[in-house]
Amino acid sequence: MKITDRLIKDHGLTREEYERIVEYLGRAPNIVELGIFSAMWSEHCSYKSSRIYLKEFPTEGRYVIQGPGENAGIVDIGDGFCIAFKMESHNHPSYIEPYQGAATGVGGILRDIFTMGARPLASLDSLRFGPLKEPRNRFLLEGVVSGIAGYGNCVGVPTVGGEVYFHESYNGNCLVNVMTVGLVRKERIFRARAGGVGNPLMYVGAKTGRDGIHGAVMASDVFGEGGEERRPTVQVGDPFSEKLLLEACLELFKTDCVVGIQDMGAAGLTSSSVEMASRGGTGIEIDITRVPRREEGMTPYEVMLSESQERMLIVVRKGSEDTVKRIFNKWGLDACVIGMVTGDGKLRVKDGDETVAEIPVKALTDNAPVYRRPSRVPSWQDGLKRLNVKELPLPADFNGILLRLVSSENLSSRRWIYRQYDHMVRTNTVVQPGSDASVIRIKGTNKAIAMTVDCNSLYCHLDPFTGGAIAVAEASRNLVVSGAKPLALTDCLNFGNPEREEVMWQFREVISGMKNACLALDVPVVSGNVSFYNETSGKAIHPTPTVGMVGLIEDMRFCTTQWFKDEGDLVLLLGETGEELGGTEYLRVIHGLERGVPPRIDLEKEKNLQSACSTAIRAGIIKSAHDVSEGGFLVALVEKSLSPERPLGVSVEMDIPEDIRPDAFLFGETQSRIIVTVGDKKALERLREICDGYGVPVSLIGVTRGRRIRVNDLVDIPIQRIMEVWESALEDRLKGKVLNEA
Repeated sequence: MKITDRLIKDHGLTREEYERIVEYLGRAPNIVELGIFSAMWSEHCSYKSSRIYLKEFPTEGRYVIQGPGENAGIVDIGDGFCIAFKMESHNHPSYIEPYQGAATGVGGILRDIFTMGARPLASLDSLRFGPLKEPRNRFLLEGVVSGIAGYGNCVGVPTVGGEVYFHESYNGNCLVNVMTVGLVRKERIFRARAGGVGNPLMYVGAKTGRDGIHGAVMASDVFGEGGEERRPTVQVGDPFSEKLLLEACLELFKTDCVVGIQDMGAAGLTSSSVEMASRGGTGIEIDITRVPRREEGMTPYEVMLSESQERMLIVVRKGSEDTVKRIFNKWGLDACVIGMVTGDGKLRVKDGDETVAEIPVKALTDNAPVYRRPSRVPSWQDGLKRLNVKELPLPADFNGILLRLVSSENLSSRRWIYRQYDHMVRTNTVVQPGSDASVIRIKGTNKAIAMTVDCNSLYCHLDPFTGGAIAVAEASRNLVVSGAKPLALTDCLNFGNPEREEVMWQFREVISGMKNACLALDVPVVSGNVSFYNETSGKAIHPTPTVGMVGLIEDMRFCTTQWFKDEGDLVLLLGETGEELGGTEYLRVIHGLERGVPPRIDLEKEKNLQSACSTAIRAGIIKSAHDVSEGGFLVALVEKSLSPERPLGVSVEMDIPEDIRPDAFLFGETQSRIIVTVGDKKALERLREICDGYGVPVSLIGVTRGRRIRVNDLVDIPIQRIMEVWESALEDRLKGKVLNEA
C-alpha cells in the first residue's frame, strides 16, 4: 500500500513526524510499520506534549516502592505489604459508547493493578457530564454507571467511592476516570520488562478480534459533532474472562516462571511488546500467525493494533512454557508462545516466514517526539476573575437557598449511582460511599487503606494554578479527616487540545500548582495519566486534573467518618473563614455566575491544619470530622447531619465578623477548614492544646441535638425536609424533571 499524505494524516501523524520515521528506518515504512508508529507516537501512548512538564512532579518519598514508569505506582504500608494503585481515563470511548467505554475502562485499570502482582481491593470513579436537562447527558450518565457496575460487580472488585460533577463544558466530551487499588506482598512485585535473550514471549487470555483498532489514536484526537462514526474503535469487554485472567495471573505469580508481564491495553500487542522491550533494553520478535483470534482473515496490521480486552503478554523463563499453559488452560484461557526476547533492540513482526515490520524499539519509545508547545494566557482569563461581591443581592430566605443548593446537580445525593455498585463484595469495606474517603481493611492486620478522588474543575478554569493546588490539598484533607496518613497520589489530567496555546497554559499552570501542594504536604506522585483532546468542535472541557490519593490507617480504632455521632456532642470549626465567593456553587447555582477569584490556598496553613486534625484523631479525641469544600460551611454542616444510619440535627451559635456577608460566611468555600465533634469539654480542652501547638484556630460553634439544622437566626429547617430534596434530586433529573437552580 502506498503511503500518501492522506494516509499519514489519518494515522494522526504530521508530515514532519513521518519524515522522522523515514529517517529512523532509513526507508519508507510499510502500512504495518506506519500503524505501529501511529499508535506509539500518539499522545495517549507517548505523552509527547506533557512529558516535559510531568518531570516536575516529586516522585520519591519514604513510602514509595515504585514511581511513574510502570503499570501502577506502589507504596509500602509495612509488615511486608504494599499498595499498588493507578488512575486511568476512558473518556472518548465512553462518549461514543457509554456502557462498553466505561466497562472496558474498569477492566483496563484492573489489569494495570494485577499486572504488578497485586490483587485488586477496590475501585473508585471520577465522572463528568453535561447538565442533565439534555437527554444525551442523561443517556451518557446511565450508560457509564451501568458499565462501571456491570464490569466491577461481575469481576468481584467493589466500587467503593468516587465523585460526579455536571457542567456545560462536558456537553460534547464526558470524562470517565477510574482508579483501582490493590494489595501485594513486597517480595512478589512484578514489572513489565522483557529480559533474558531467548526467553519465550507468551500470549495469555482472551482471543484477538477487530474491536478497538486505532483506539489509542482516537483517544489522541478531538471530536467533531457526533462521534458515533468512531464506534468501531471502542473495545468490547467481558468481565467474566477478566475474572478468570485475574485468578490465573495471581496463581502464576506463585511460581518462578514470570520474568516480566504487561497488560495489552492501549495499542494492544504493539504497546505491550514495545514497552516491555524498551524497559528491558532488549528486542522482541513476534509471529502473528500464532496469536489466538476470534475472527477470520485478520491482517498483521489488525492483529498488532487490536485493543481486544482481557489479554496479557508475558515473558517467561525458558522451559516453563508448559507450566504457564497448564495454569491458564485450567482457567479456560488461551496461553501460547508467540515469540521471544532478542538482543538486537528491535521489534520484529513476522507473518509466518515473512517479516512485515522491523523497527528499532528506541525509535518508538525514547525517540518519540517531545514537544514544548507554545502557551499563553487566554484573552478572557482576567475578565473571568472580575467579581464585585457588593453588587450581589443578599438573600432574604437562607432556608430556601440551602434547599436549592443541596438539590443542585453538583451537591445532591449520589446514592442513585453508588447503590448500583457492589461496594461490599469481598467483605473488606469498612467505610462505604458517602463519607470523605472510602476505607478498606487489610485482612489479617489492624490496618486499613483510605482512598479518595477529588477535583474542582471550576477553580481550575478560573485559576489553574490555584485549582491544581486545591485538588491535591483537598484529597489529602479527605484522607486526614478519615484518620489516615496520606502516602502518595495518582492523577488523571484531563484537558483540551494541547495544540492550542490557551490549553497548554492551563496545563502548565495546573502542574505547577499540583507540584507545590505535593511538596508542601509531602505527597509524591507515583502514577497517573494524561488525557488531552477533550473537546468538541473547538469547545474544550474545563481543565480537570483529577487527583486520586491513598492513605494508611495504622490502627482501625482511629478510622473516622464525617457524620455526627451522638446527641450533645460539641461541634467545632478548625481554621478561619474569609469572604470568598469566587468560583463557589452558591454563586453558580443562586446567581448564575461562574467567575471571581477561587478560594486562596495557604499550603503552610493547610499542612498545619491537617497535622492538628490527624494528631487529635490519633489521640482519640475526635468523634467525627468533615472538611469544608463545595457549598461551604452550611452545606458541610448538613452533610455531617445526614448520616445513613441516624440523621442528627445541630444547633449553631457563632459570631459572624462584620466584614463578612452572611451568605459568604455560610456558603463561601474558604479552604483549610474542618468541622469536628468531640464528646465533652475535657476533649475540647485537649483539642485546643493540640491546635494551639500547630497555630490552628479553633471555634466552639454548637452542639448536636434534635432533628433540625439551626444556625444563629439565619437558618432553621428540619432535616427531613433537606433529605427529601437532597436524596431525590439526581433521580428526578434522570427522569427528565426540571428543577429550579438558577
